[in-house]
Amino acid sequence: MGFILLLVVGGLIGWVASLIMRTDGQQGIILNVVVGIVGALLAGFIITPLIGGAPITSGEISVQSVIVSLVGAVVLLAIVNLFRRGSVR
Repeated sequence: MGFILLLVVGGLIGWVASLIMRTDGQQGIILNVVVGIVGALLAGFIITPLIGGAPITSGEISVQSVIVSLVGAVVLLAIVNLFRRGSVR
């Protein structure tokens, strides 16, 4: 059940991040899920130890973990855009 929940929440986080970065028209649902989960992993390893709390990948979903995962997904999309287009956008 935790894996399915991670996929759903990761997909929603990836979709919101793609709306923020205006890349929603270029990526489908699979890429949204991948961006959400990878962004959550990045944020879980880098940001969460600095501010405390549990990462979303641990199975504990809170407002703090969702916001941190969203920040991680937005940063991931910015890095991808930087290498793909030469600008963050």
